[in-house]
Amino acid sequence: MPDFSPFAPYLTAWQLTPDGEAIKTYSSDLLPVRWQGRAAMLKLTHTEEERTGSRLMVWLKGDGAARVYAHDNEAIVLERLDTQPSLADMAQQGQDDEATRILCAAVAHLHRPRPTPPPELPTLRRWFRSLERAAPQGGLFGQTWAIAEALLNDPRDVLPLHGDIHHGNVLHSPAAGRGWLALDPKGIAGERGYDYANIFCNPTTDFALSAGRLARQSWLVADWAGLERGRLLHWIAAYAGLSAAWWLEDGAEAEVGKVLEIAALALAELEQG
Repeated sequence: MPDFSPFAPYLTAWQLTPDGEAIKTYSSDLLPVRWQGRAAMLKLTHTEEERTGSRLMVWLKGDGAARVYAHDNEAIVLERLDTQPSLADMAQQGQDDEATRILCAAVAHLHRPRPTPPPELPTLRRWFRSLERAAPQGGLFGQTWAIAEALLNDPRDVLPLHGDIHHGNVLHSPAAGRGWLALDPKGIAGERGYDYANIFCNPTTDFALSAGRLARQSWLVADWAGLERGRLLHWIAAYAGLSAAWWLEDGAEAEVGKVLEIAALALAELEQG
């Protein structure tokens, strides 16, 4: 028999009905539920990072993101989105450009001006602490930290960021007219270009390293997002270095090398101009 005990207080308080198997991640527990007859997802957050993301979701009010039906500091009930069609599948099955266009449109929607001030969010400088700690190792860690530091010292277009845009965090809504929506933000304050950088490390690092992919996609993203391509390439290199630093902290040496290859590709594109 399924164990719904972690969710029990919220099932009662918000009159939710379980509607599937529970899902456990490193930072949260999720349960498909019905909320007033609607398909929803109950999420219990276990980290301050997740709680910050939930506060950003509340602030977005379903505009470009999954709707929030109920929330408190520890839990949130979200509009349930479809896992199919999948942007990851689309990218890997010959529609990479279209998947990237959808991601860029989703980011642009999230970055629209809002009538109310955002919640308090951590800064990108704080976000890059892992790369700063890895920088003394030299090599690409040192190079990408130098790039990141220059970007952080001269920010442009600072606004509330999703912070984790990739092919699995933009899903299609089953509701008519809702389209592609974001979920699971980190919630960061920083330069808008950062929100496009993770696209280049996804949907998998192996796919991201496909011959010519980064070069082609950087032109497309720069055009669709209205970004200077050189600055976008700097953000890609900085983000790839940060991602490698995170993998290093997790002891995933194989991923460290792959993500640093992405950083090297971005640097090579910068050299070519």
